[in-house]
Amino acid sequence: MASSNEFWLDLESAPVGSQRDFSKAIDQLVFNEQGLITAIAQQFDTGEVLMLAWMNRESLLISLQEQRACYWSRSRNRLWRKGESSGQVQSLKGLRIDCDGDALLLAVDQQGPACHTGRKSCFYLGLKGLDLKEGQLEILNAPEIDPTSLYK
Repeated sequence: MASSNEFWLDLESAPVGSQRDFSKAIDQLVFNEQGLITAIAQQFDTGEVLMLAWMNRESLLISLQEQRACYWSRSRNRLWRKGESSGQVQSLKGLRIDCDGDALLLAVDQQGPACHTGRKSCFYLGLKGLDLKEGQLEILNAPEIDPTSLYK
């Protein structure tokens, strides 16, 4: 069997439209020492980056089976179906794997805010002015929902 690196290198030179068995690709994903892989959630129709989370093999398979984003919560040390306590569900619309097989991009349809702060995106802080000494961290978006109402 080819190493994980060889699997992804082979795909680099494959012609557009080439296909590989997805079950083999899952076996070649590069998980870290904790068995996790980075997962970025992106709104499928606007391209807005919503959040970064972690998945293990089980949460990836659940996401594909249920067509709903399921992650691994490092703080709870358990599977976490996005929206299970807040109601802010992410319906899975597509999945991409990066060139090294060590990161996932989930195309989702986010219902309500993705961030625990009540904002649409967790990426609501921006650096204004890219000068290390003069730059300012700026709040770009206000909460859409009072975060205390999200989690009961």
